[in-house]
Amino acid sequence: MNARNVSKEALQKARRGGSRDAIVEAAERLFLERGFGAVSMDELAEAAGVARRTLYNQFSSKEEIFREMLRRVSHQLEDTFPPGIETRGDVEDFLRLIARMILELHKHRGYLGFLRMVVADSRQFPWIAAEFATVMDPQTERLTRYLAHLTAMGILACPNPMLAAHQFMGMLNELSLWPWMMGRESLPISTDEAVEETIRMFLQRYRHP
Repeated sequence: MNARNVSKEALQKARRGGSRDAIVEAAERLFLERGFGAVSMDELAEAAGVARRTLYNQFSSKEEIFREMLRRVSHQLEDTFPPGIETRGDVEDFLRLIARMILELHKHRGYLGFLRMVVADSRQFPWIAAEFATVMDPQTERLTRYLAHLTAMGILACPNPMLAAHQFMGMLNELSLWPWMMGRESLPISTDEAVEETIRMFLQRYRHP
């Protein structure tokens, strides 16, 4: 294979990737504005600036586009919560790291928009909520296992580690996620204050006496 063929194949691949990105970005915008069920494939093609044939070459259905969106959210979460972070420092260091990662994730408009879409459409399309849970639940389960491990070691005293994990995340979500989901600004609290006060409250309840 000569250099000209390699260059041509690379260009074609870049174009396919660009079309795919454009379709997903159009879907994110239209699904959020109008709802998953109200958007047609033809409308997606027009919004993405691609031919109908190109759209169907990339995705066979809206459901497949949603799953691509979900895959990208999954990659965001993997980047935010990489393997091995549970071993970084003591319990306060770890909770501080997790808290900052959660608040940083809330700054991604694409992630927040996707959450809003899931909330809006999951009642009409229950499979959306089910597939979203397959991505989100493992992250909560990691925190639950970590809290259970520290409880077994006598560092924490969490009678119900799953409840404790949801309480920790819930305090942070209340400050920055839910206000945005309801179309309001995040509370005027600095990241440092939000993180430190959340950890202080959590450990006051669950640190082993």
